[in-house]
Amino acid sequence: MKVIFPGTFDPLTNGHLDLIVRASKMFDEVIVLLAENTSKKTLFSFEERKLLIEDEIKDLGNVSVISSPHELTVDAARRLGASGIVRGVRNAVDFEYEKSVASMNRHLAPEIETILLTTDEKYGFISSSMIKEVAGFGGDLCGLVPEKTALALKNKLKEV
Repeated sequence: MKVIFPGTFDPLTNGHLDLIVRASKMFDEVIVLLAENTSKKTLFSFEERKLLIEDEIKDLGNVSVISSPHELTVDAARRLGASGIVRGVRNAVDFEYEKSVASMNRHLAPEIETILLTTDEKYGFISSSMIKEVAGFGGDLCGLVPEKTALALKNKLKEV
């Protein structure tokens, strides 16, 4: 089964990475779909995010990264021949949100399943927004994001 794992990944967190690795063990092919969320302003460009993700997944033979800036997730899944959309759920709030999104996706593309994976408890409190805030104040990102992402984030925040 081929699935997509969509997100903005701005930045990639260890929680994201854990879900990617776990999905790679469950499915034949995982496409990390670097998407645009019109309600979010990103810190990193598409290309920067793509390179950071590719660096972390290079040893996972069945995982690839594709940028998809201007289309619905279900349209991207169809275009890529994916039969599932993997999403991570940290808590009950995430679950309710993801349930609504899954219902809309089912309405738009009934042939595509949404698969919800619960996050590992050690990553359950991490969000990309929180990471950017902690980094903005010079906080320690050890264990929260991959090392190269932490360095890129530190350098990017110097530019802003």
